[in-house]
Amino acid sequence: MWLIAISASLLPAIIIVSSRYRVKVATLCHGALAWASRMLQRKVCVRSAHAFVFSNCTHGKADSVLETFDLYAETHQSVCIGPQIGEGLDELVRRVRPLQVLELGMHCGYSSVRLLRLLPPAGRLITVELDPLTADLGEEIILVAGFKPSQFQVLNHSSAEAISTLHSFLKVDEGTREGFRLVLMDHDPQQYLPDLLALEREELLCSSGCSVLLMKRNQSADDLRRILDHLKTRTDCYSIKTELQFVLEIFYQKESTRSADDSRK
Repeated sequence: MWLIAISASLLPAIIIVSSRYRVKVATLCHGALAWASRMLQRKVCVRSAHAFVFSNCTHGKADSVLETFDLYAETHQSVCIGPQIGEGLDELVRRVRPLQVLELGMHCGYSSVRLLRLLPPAGRLITVELDPLTADLGEEIILVAGFKPSQFQVLNHSSAEAISTLHSFLKVDEGTREGFRLVLMDHDPQQYLPDLLALEREELLCSSGCSVLLMKRNQSADDLRRILDHLKTRTDCYSIKTELQFVLEIFYQKESTRSADDSRK
């Protein structure tokens, strides 16, 4: 009875708040439902893609794993895998030629395998994935492709939690710890800008030059505008290098390093 009485007393306030803020409430509800739908679809796609690739590829052969992924994409609609996305990503990685790569969001291991196969023998991939199922299945695909645990590290954390720990995973070269030369963001688009700021704050971006690839998989116009607005305020160290249908490449170079490069020219 007491619960009914409390509910009845609060009902007028609830009605007033709902009517006054109905647009914001509707927007929040719509956003929550869209997020839940994307997460459900993603898990179904991850399970399906993993099962198909695991059963049909030649184990120990990275090229076979990627070809099987592309074969899967022919019959299963996906904005995360496929020859066009893969070849474009390969071209960017070959140009940057990174030694250490950070991947935020691994989907089902497709981009992880593509990145690893293009790294030099001493190269290393650090990939961060929040969902434990996706992290486990993605890591299994990397191992199926023939890569050794020493070549990669999968961190099952949120990007915000992982970024603060990444210094311990960077290799030290000649007594100095250099940041990542390539960062691939393919997780929650709303985290792209906060994570970019955190990576800069933690000095995890290579000061002499780092390419940050933002996958435009679920990126909304608002997400993209926030990033572009930030770049306009930081023209001293950020610039847009490449913009394709599926990816936006941002180039970062610390101002002091850029000034030194300009003085040597």
